[in-house]
Formats: sequence, structure tokens, C-alpha cells
Amino acid sequence: MLKDDILKLKKEKNAIILAHFYQKPEIQDIADFVGDSLALSKIAQSTDNDIIVFCGVYFMAETAKILSPQKKVLLPKLNSLCRMAAMITTDDLKEYKKEHPERFIVTYVNTRAEIKALSDVIVTSSNAKKIVEHYKDKKIMYVPDKNLGTYLRYITDYDIDVWPGYCYIHDLLTINDIKKMKKLHPQAELLIHPEAPLEVLKQSDFVGSTKQILDYATASKNKEFIIGTDEGIIHALKKHNPDKIFYLLSKGLSCINMKRIDLEDVYDALKYEKNEIEIKEDVIEKASVALDKMMELS
Repeated sequence: MLKDDILKLKKEKNAIILAHFYQKPEIQDIADFVGDSLALSKIAQSTDNDIIVFCGVYFMAETAKILSPQKKVLLPKLNSLCRMAAMITTDDLKEYKKEHPERFIVTYVNTRAEIKALSDVIVTSSNAKKIVEHYKDKKIMYVPDKNLGTYLRYITDYDIDVWPGYCYIHDLLTINDIKKMKKLHPQAELLIHPEAPLEVLKQSDFVGSTKQILDYATASKNKEFIIGTDEGIIHALKKHNPDKIFYLLSKGLSCINMKRIDLEDVYDALKYEKNEIEIKEDVIEKASVALDKMMELS
């Protein structure tokens, strides 16, 4: 079986397979660790494996490479890209910094390495509030997710400017989606990822990252939940809570790029050690400063 072949190769090559919660169920099941961006970043930084096979999107594999530059990091499908990460360019950010030198650049992990290299600190949806609170006396520019940035400004009341980027699946969530699902499942708790618009987040019972949503649902005494994030998380939710029921807030909650990787791709990446992530040394050096700050403050 392909799964057995992957496990054999992994052992032979001293490799570790990391997968994000949004990956296909069969990819999550073959992984050594499944998690959100923060958890996977910590594992990538601390692992003693020679090879990291990262089942996620491009910026995640880049982050692993920045945190462990001596490791060989493989992305099974190089076209697994994040649309939000493409919504900010180095030229645009350099121009903004030139025009607003007083702004402290807080950058979402959903960005390319070159953007991280221009940033003061990196955050994930798990630690964004904590890190922003650490820099409460700064005038902040939050890039590139307008929704998470707006939510942070709303809950902290800090001086936060926001970049106009967004996650294309979360940004489509609406109040009508909530009304429809709440009518169908009135007893269900509503758990939403902070990449959704603020008016949607205000209606939720809980706002959090994928891992925080998983932890909340697992700890809750409630038996029904409406989930406002990518459908990939449902696999882990059901695995940890077989006695609970989970409904997707909207049928459109499925990131195409997060679903590109198949078991065949993982096998090929391991067997031929292909699709290695390469980043210029000076970019790694600059980006690691901002990422190290995140790890220190997390």
C-alpha cells in the first residue's frame, strides 16, 4: 500500500511529515503531526529530522525553512499557494514603510518569506492578540489580512492600520449564512476563524484559530457546533469528538490550494526528495528575526 511505502521511506530518510488541519483527511492521517500554523512552526523549529515534508501551502513550507534552514524542506505540490499571500508585494510594503515610518509592521504568517523579511514581528491567528498586546504602545500596520487586523483593532482598541488582503473562503461568510444555519441548528454553538468579516465574528460564540476551535469544541459540554472555517478541520473535530456533531457554516468553506496534495505527491516528494524549498540566505536572516520574536512571545 502507498501509505506503507510512505512510512517506510520516512523512516529510511529520517523524515517528518507535517500537515495543516485544512489538508485532506488521508494526508492528515499519514502525518506525524497535524496542527495550525503556530504548532507546526514550533515543531519545524525543534525537530531533529533531516527532512521535513510539509503538507500545507507554500508560505508554510517557507516558514519551516526559515526556522530550520539546515533542514531539507519539501512541499509535495509547489502550486499549493495561498491567495492571501499574493495580495501583498515587497514593492508595496516598502513603499508603505517609506510613507509611514512610524508604523510597526505586524505580519500574519500567511505571507511569503520576502514580506516576513520586511516585518517587525510575525503572528498567527493563535497568538496575534497576545503579540499585538505586547506592542500596544506602537502604531501598528497589520498585513495582509484586513479581517483579522480589523478584529484585533476591535477587541483591543489599539491604533492599527490594516492591509486590504483577505482569505477568499472566510471573506465570503455572511450574516445570512449564520441565520440560515442557526435556524436549522438552534442548539449548536457557532465557532468561527478570525479571518472572517467582523460583522460575522460578532455573531459567534467563539472566535479562534483552527487549534483553538478544536480545543474549544473538545472541552465544551455542548454536542452540536457550527464551524466557520475550512472543512478540513472537521476531520480532526470528529476524530477527537466522535460523540459530537459538526456542521459547516457555508458549503464554500474549502480552500482549493489546501486540497492539492495527494498521497502520491507525498510519496514522490519523499522518494525523489523533490520540490525542495529554497530561500536566499539574506532573506532567511532578515525573516528569522521577525519569526524569532514571534516564537519568543508565543
